[in-house]
Amino acid sequence: MGLLDGIAGQVLGSMLGGGNQGAQGGAGAGQLIQVVMNMLQNQQGGLGGLLQQFQNAGLGDQAASWVGTGQNMPVNGDQVTSALGSGTLSDIASQLGMSQGQASGALAGILPQLIDQLTPHGQVTEQHNSLDGLAALAGKLLR
Repeated sequence: MGLLDGIAGQVLGSMLGGGNQGAQGGAGAGQLIQVVMNMLQNQQGGLGGLLQQFQNAGLGDQAASWVGTGQNMPVNGDQVTSALGSGTLSDIASQLGMSQGQASGALAGILPQLIDQLTPHGQVTEQHNSLDGLAALAGKLLR
């Protein structure tokens, strides 16, 4: 189990009370990470585009802390919904087999750590915005 798989398992376990299983026996930690990586691949602008959505929602300080080398500022499920939009959250919830509220809460728990791990030097690079770069990172995270 990789580092982020363990983090995702802890987040899902604490939020949903089911270890690595989501509501209705749905999402495991690896599935949550895969959904986020797919979201980054399909996001216009990749990781930078995702961070811009948080900035546009008034969460620029939080998003910047995830990229930076200091402590990650938290967000809650409502803030994630505000940044990503309810349509995106609905799609993600459907993929994970959980409610929109559970999905936004799980994303709120995993996005700060995931983005922090994707930007270990405190900056977003072109590698983070390319499909090949994200696929390579996903492979490392899902080991």
